Amino acid sequence: MHALTIAALAGVTAAQAVRPQPATAPFTVVEATIADMRTAMERGRTTSRAIVQQSLDRIARYEGRLNAAITVNPRALEDASARDEERRRGRIRGPLHGIPIALKDNIHTTDMATTGGALAFAGLIPPYEATLTTRLRAAGAVIIAKTVLTELANWVASDMPTNYSSLGGFGFNPYDPRLDPRPGSDGRPVLPPGGSSSGIGTAASLWAANVGTETSGSILNPASRTMLVGIKPTVGRISRYGVIPITADQDTPGPLARTVADAATLLGALEGDAPDPHDPATRACTAPPRRDYTAFLRPGALKGARIGVPRAFFYDPVQIPGSRGTAGGLGEAEREVMTAAIAALTQAGAIIVDPADLPSVRAPAGDTLDDWPVCNGLSGAKGRDGRCSTVFKYGMKRDFNAWLTSLGAAAPVKSLTELRAWNRAHEAEGTLKYGQAQLDISDEVDLDADRERYLRDRAKDVRLGGRDGIDAALRAHRLDALLFPGPFGAAVAAKPGYPTVIVPFATVPNTGAGGVPGFEAQPSPFGVSFTAGACSEPRLIALAYAFEQATKRRRPPVLD
Repeated sequence: MHALTIAALAGVTAAQAVRPQPATAPFTVVEATIADMRTAMERGRTTSRAIVQQSLDRIARYEGRLNAAITVNPRALEDASARDEERRRGRIRGPLHGIPIALKDNIHTTDMATTGGALAFAGLIPPYEATLTTRLRAAGAVIIAKTVLTELANWVASDMPTNYSSLGGFGFNPYDPRLDPRPGSDGRPVLPPGGSSSGIGTAASLWAANVGTETSGSILNPASRTMLVGIKPTVGRISRYGVIPITADQDTPGPLARTVADAATLLGALEGDAPDPHDPATRACTAPPRRDYTAFLRPGALKGARIGVPRAFFYDPVQIPGSRGTAGGLGEAEREVMTAAIAALTQAGAIIVDPADLPSVRAPAGDTLDDWPVCNGLSGAKGRDGRCSTVFKYGMKRDFNAWLTSLGAAAPVKSLTELRAWNRAHEAEGTLKYGQAQLDISDEVDLDADRERYLRDRAKDVRLGGRDGIDAALRAHRLDALLFPGPFGAAVAAKPGYPTVIVPFATVPNTGAGGVPGFEAQPSPFGVSFTAGACSEPRLIALAYAFEQATKRRRPPVLD
């Protein structure tokens, strides 16, 4: 979206959009935390309207290079002024009062379109608001924008690039917002920003923080790639009602922020005081008192904490049973990063248990995590899906059709079958740039005839990731958490629905543009992840915060 178009949407003139902040400005949103913004407003140094105006100025200034937003709220300044008026009257809604927050564009808002990045849903105004959107407003947030995403949370085409959609195009990583220079490139960035959620705007201080969603890596991957903190919560801790689904078995919203404190604040605002009757999974975990996760921000939390290193597969390659080949393992640069991270944990007082392998990594042939991928693309179609999990494709048929039904008359198409046909009819407009193999293999599912197979696959997923995976390692070594490189543990934790907190830590070389004379790719951010069992977010947040405070490795992108 063109920067000046966004400025106009928000009621900002072109001159205002590009005017630099005065040198004597008392407050700037650049790298400001939620606590910084809140304190500045409490002390009268700034207002919500001024903060939102600065955010809109930055959107207008950088959006042409980054493409971080699909939609900007045309009422953002009006909403901010309303929060200021409430403050003047002594009413503070909650910890996000007056703070600009962005939402992934698969989360319902009734004052902005919710599209999932799909052309078929362009302009769709849902008839109801997502529960999490309602909770953010109740906490005082100003919903400033809807972010780019990989189309339908990356369940359209098996080889769709991250943060690409037929409606929004490519999103660009602020740590190297250039086109891939290799001959024949399709317009993608040289440094992928991760997906399917986006951390682009938060990393570039276009807003304070944003809400993503994850089914298997879609919060942790963009957080790692854009030097952010991401919290992938236990499935059910945050309501999924009003979120375009892949599968309710693994879907969850969660925060992306520049600091652990900001992510913890946002998590508390997203979680309800009571289960959501629209989402039975919200009975899974009990919220902390007052939903205050900032109470767990303890700098000394690593002292005596037992942190396990799952060496096999996640750090070191493992022998593939019945063959001479290997699978998994880190490259040299990632290995150096994790060696430094383990040293930092030790220095902070943690007890490192190394190795603390997952038994399901070293199980007999046919029963290992590596042997059991998600059915993906045409190779995961019926008749070819004997050695992969059908959970995603089954869940998509079941839950996506149910979501379409919930839209009533507002639904542009009435079923997954109709969406596939719509995409074929509009191929000239770009709907099938990368095909729609994921939609195809989902739509061939027979929800009745295939249910027994799906249930077996779901049970195996949960066993390999949970009982014989993370749970077994935690129990055998009496661990507080497992330490995974980057987002590489996302898929195993996602199967049983377990939480992970990722923290910025380092950069590694980006070899994506290797061999192009004269082009020097900038390094790629790389985080470290803390994972444990269901409902362990308070402990994980404490560990992640202590690690963040001991290392302080995040660096903002250089855009000017």
